[in-house]
Amino acid sequence: MRRSSKTWVEISHSALTSNISAFRTHLGETGIMAVVKSNAYGHGLIETSKIADKAGVEWFGVDNVDEGLALRKNGIIKPILILGYTLNSRLRDCIDAGLSFVIYNTETVRALQLLKVRPIGRHPSKNIRAAFVHLKIETGTTRQGIAGAELRSLVRALKRTPGVVIEGVMTHYANIEDTTDSSYAELQLKRYHKAIKLLRDEGIDPPWKHTACSAAAILFPDTRFNLARIGIAMYGLWPSKETQKTAIHQKQKLRLTPALTWKTIIAQIKYVKKGTPVSYGLTYRVQHNAKLAILPIGYWDGYDRRRLSNTAEVLVRGQRCKIVGCICMNMCIIDVTNVRGVRPEDEVVIIGKQKTEEITADDLAAQIGTINYEIVTRINPLIQRIVH
Repeated sequence: MRRSSKTWVEISHSALTSNISAFRTHLGETGIMAVVKSNAYGHGLIETSKIADKAGVEWFGVDNVDEGLALRKNGIIKPILILGYTLNSRLRDCIDAGLSFVIYNTETVRALQLLKVRPIGRHPSKNIRAAFVHLKIETGTTRQGIAGAELRSLVRALKRTPGVVIEGVMTHYANIEDTTDSSYAELQLKRYHKAIKLLRDEGIDPPWKHTACSAAAILFPDTRFNLARIGIAMYGLWPSKETQKTAIHQKQKLRLTPALTWKTIIAQIKYVKKGTPVSYGLTYRVQHNAKLAILPIGYWDGYDRRRLSNTAEVLVRGQRCKIVGCICMNMCIIDVTNVRGVRPEDEVVIIGKQKTEEITADDLAAQIGTINYEIVTRINPLIQRIVH
């Protein structure tokens, strides 16, 4: 097979479709927002979104205006919500592209008032569109959001702002993945319901209500409302061990299949004598006469230098091979002494399966004391994503 890249990411069309289908069954009538922010958690923004679109998700969730515009440019016409902060200077871009955005600042309302938007719908003729907003309620994450008297004031200001359509109200849970104790999430849900009542008292009842992330959608039906934001689980990764453990305890039938495989090749093979130092800082000396392989992948690609050097493993011809020495910007070294017949341009698996062996994002996360989200999201977005 002719290769054009030294390292690449493969995305399984069938795995993504299967995961979305599994959530469709699990959620029943609740709609699915495919959260594709941050390059679709490392899986490729455009590649993943096209698959999710064909799989029938109702919404897309992105972090910023440019991600939303990229989806529009690539033929995604379904509703898109900007989950992160939107600069006042980019509000017109949102309106022109029919992008919904989260709001919680009175300054944003004032910026919208200056735009003097005339509401004629999400798909107007040319240049005049409504501003579709989702209110972000602060319920206990102490992040983006607004609550109480400030929420009432914001809503009243929005009602006085021409061209604004309050189409959604949302919140986010602070402690629903990393614990089997749901008490704090239940407190947040009560605060969300209180905010809904406040809105209704003001004559506002947004059509879209959503609080559930992947973990909440999996474990707690009361959080789903009519839209669930499915992120990490759509890619076949469990939000946490606690989430998976609780799902098993609940005897759920939800099955998730990892969609991402990360690969590189062998660039060179070297035969070195016992005691030979390897890579920067001489942090490793070979323990025996050894056969080493140079891989054209490093921390620029998202392969953590500080915590994976001298500890991580990769797969070569179905065998586990250890990283030796310090991971460099664009290269690293592995010990292939026990791998027979290895040669330059052999395929190497960083994350994924090869024959009977497998290295998962969770494996790497455990090694460096982080979460699987970070492992996949940090894969350099410039690396080629190939759908198969």
